Amino acid sequence: MSTITLHRREVLGSVMAERGDTLFVSGLGSTTWDLASFGDRPENFYLWGAMGNAAMIGLGIALARPDRRVVVITGDGEMLMGMTSFSTIGAKHPSNLAICVIDNETYTETGRQPTATGRGTDLAAVASACGFAKTAMIRTEIEAKNLSRLLFREPGPVCAVVKVVDEDLPMSVPPRDGGYLKTRFRIGLLGEQTAVQP
Repeated sequence: MSTITLHRREVLGSVMAERGDTLFVSGLGSTTWDLASFGDRPENFYLWGAMGNAAMIGLGIALARPDRRVVVITGDGEMLMGMTSFSTIGAKHPSNLAICVIDNETYTETGRQPTATGRGTDLAAVASACGFAKTAMIRTEIEAKNLSRLLFREPGPVCAVVKVVDEDLPMSVPPRDGGYLKTRFRIGLLGEQTAVQP
């Protein structure tokens, strides 16, 4: 019998009040809807189909802007597909990067097939073995109280895996146009002069 009791948006909602000017990258599907549900903003870069790439995009932003905190919010299925990114992140060791894996142990977007995280794969342990400065497996409300510190203040790279109930939640769908999202994020980060002219 499952002992998972945390709910994804309750956990994320409890930390969003402290996000400040944090730059976010979200994986495809549920984590994009989760992030958008707390308010669409230029500092959010949503992925709509680049499965496995969220952590690497976050790494690129973190290396380009070491003065800004970068948080990647992604799911267990997406992170499993991009698990080799852990070794690159560990080697580059960006102190301003945090990865938050929302782990419901299923491939939600393709029919809720079970992922390897429900069968023994520990993504936090993998990140630790790859050289992350801080990792955590969060299963309880008490452990979840440390999430905002991990994501926004702990020197990175950080990987926090949050075990959550597999549940259907209302979609909060942000803009889907990749070119628009890229330009909006770039302007928000660097200023209007960087906009690509039509």
